[in-house]
Amino acid sequence: MDTIRVGTASWTDRTLVSCGRFYPKEARSAEARLRYYATQFPLVEVDSSYYGMPTPANAQLWSDRTPEGFVFNVKAFRLFTGHQTSPELLHKDLQLALGPAAPRMLYYKDTPGEIRDELWKRFIEALAPLKDARKLGAVHFQFAPWLLRNREGMAHVRHCVERMPGHLLAVEFRNKSWFDGDKLEKTIAFERELGVVHTIVDSPQGFANCVPFVWEVTHPSLALLRLHGRNRATWNIKASAASSRFDYWYSSDELAAMVPEIHHVAGLAEHMHVLFNTNYEDQGQVGARLLRQLLG
Repeated sequence: MDTIRVGTASWTDRTLVSCGRFYPKEARSAEARLRYYATQFPLVEVDSSYYGMPTPANAQLWSDRTPEGFVFNVKAFRLFTGHQTSPELLHKDLQLALGPAAPRMLYYKDTPGEIRDELWKRFIEALAPLKDARKLGAVHFQFAPWLLRNREGMAHVRHCVERMPGHLLAVEFRNKSWFDGDKLEKTIAFERELGVVHTIVDSPQGFANCVPFVWEVTHPSLALLRLHGRNRATWNIKASAASSRFDYWYSSDELAAMVPEIHHVAGLAEHMHVLFNTNYEDQGQVGARLLRQLLG
């Protein structure tokens, strides 16, 4: 257990705060909530960095409000992972640089090179306070479902790795082409070649944007398991809150079935992170506490 950290994706979801079951009543500010969260778990995933570029000031506050040894995994900004991105999510000066003819939605390959360079620079600068405090775990690249295992897709993953030297990157694929048939072993070999952390994923099965459970370790420093729940009915719904897609309570039996595999892969890396992405109300926190009990 000394090498296994269990936590949740996000600590600020609106439904988590409003349900009133996890945070004490006196934890009414962002600072108080993070300080309380850090008394309950040693790890959290920053999801807000996917929706908007983080800032060094916020990262410094996260570092200041958590104890020594606490770890943040940080999701990569959505443009980097191939998702459509509104220009309004960029810094004001970059919006101006795009000019009045900017498209309603940007994709990475269509974004001017000088703006992409500046975004990478600012993203790395934003992570620096966590990195300097030794609180930055993995930078998590959850690639778009349409990123296929082909020449273009593999080149983009390699490009992201090259843009972030000196950082530990975790990759999560969301298209089954990466793991179909003999592609599974080739994808694991590709991850090892790049020196990135393979993300073990639990999610509903039977969809093109789902991948199988692949209990593999590709980096000696870290094994990573992300739990998205198994709710097939909500997996691909369009909802105003992302947490609605991951509405799922893990049962004790479901989590207990994973314990032997967790212990096995944890023995193959220096550390292991388990993150509950079931972030509707307090589902993730309840699941994380239950799993910690089961791990002993």
